[in-house]
Amino acid sequence: MNRISVSELAQWQAAGQIFSLVDVRRTSVRRADAARIPGAQWRDPDALFTWKDAIPRDRPAILYCAHGHEISQGCAATLAAMGLDARYLIDGFVGWRAANQTIESLDG
Repeated sequence: MNRISVSELAQWQAAGQIFSLVDVRRTSVRRADAARIPGAQWRDPDALFTWKDAIPRDRPAILYCAHGHEISQGCAATLAAMGLDARYLIDGFVGWRAANQTIESLDG
């Protein structure tokens, strides 16, 4: 299964690489964090089959959940099985924040 590290994602952002960034954290976890990776769009992981077609097929899709485990890996695997270049973020949002990468308020 394709994956991407925090440092690789930060490099992609810095280089202006085109990709879709999808936050698939559970609603309660997302609200508790009150932050996201800049540029991320939130999608309910339980509703994957309602939003899957909204993910552009012409670029990689990077999915992240809280810890980079079941949720983002499962969503990425499903999208990959549908022919998308889908990857999950190793260590998820927790790893991104621990690496002191840029985050923004959910209001921002």
